[in-house]
Amino acid sequence: MHPHPRTLLLCAIAFSGHLTLARAEGEVEDGFTQLFNGRDLSGWIVPEGDGGHWKVVDGVIDYDAQSEASGNKNLQTEQEFGDFILKIDWRLKKTSGLYDVPIVLSDGSYLTDAAGKTITIKMPNADSGIFLRGHSRAQLNIWCWPVGSGEVYGIRNNPSTLPEIRAAVTPRFNADNPVGEWNQFTIILVKDRVTVLLNDHMVLENAPLPGIPDRGPIVLQHHGGMNKDGKLSPASSLVQFRNVWIKSIDP
Repeated sequence: MHPHPRTLLLCAIAFSGHLTLARAEGEVEDGFTQLFNGRDLSGWIVPEGDGGHWKVVDGVIDYDAQSEASGNKNLQTEQEFGDFILKIDWRLKKTSGLYDVPIVLSDGSYLTDAAGKTITIKMPNADSGIFLRGHSRAQLNIWCWPVGSGEVYGIRNNPSTLPEIRAAVTPRFNADNPVGEWNQFTIILVKDRVTVLLNDHMVLENAPLPGIPDRGPIVLQHHGGMNKDGKLSPASSLVQFRNVWIKSIDP
């Protein structure tokens, strides 16, 4: 006799809760502090005039890319941090349209045609990121580009960036799970160097972050939003976050 589907569902929920509890116990034992309590945005600074677009839904931080704030639309921690290990789960809920996506090569440059023009391919996309120490150029991207999430666009795409640094802030490979599925970043920041694990794969190794300040908040990025035609930009942050833990490794 096969189990009733509801019984299977309840068992799955209980198993998931057990795993979450076990993970939390492990993080606490390892010296991590929880940045998101799963109930509300205590400890976070919500943009003034946001209108409830950064919110908590079913135990996760949920954003729809439509903050009504007139200035900064990002969500950031009240605390500032120096050197740290940050663990954070994220997922793109869905894509928001077709975007002209360039092909980023392993050295951080773009694939071009014979005339030197950047080649792009229209692809479904969504876009968010995490600013380290509040520095917008030290942003680990979350998106659908073939280069993968974890790349540091603000540094890689800066014309003044040295070639060796541009290559260092470009992911070794795409380790993203499909849109709709959860991913985990483990971000290790020491002075001006960052190492990033995405789904337990090292995508950045000791990459330099020129210009990053000594301390600053963790920032979850707003990107895109509604266009004048009433449609979402094809690079909008339809994103969720959960299991946000941090461990200071300041000297």
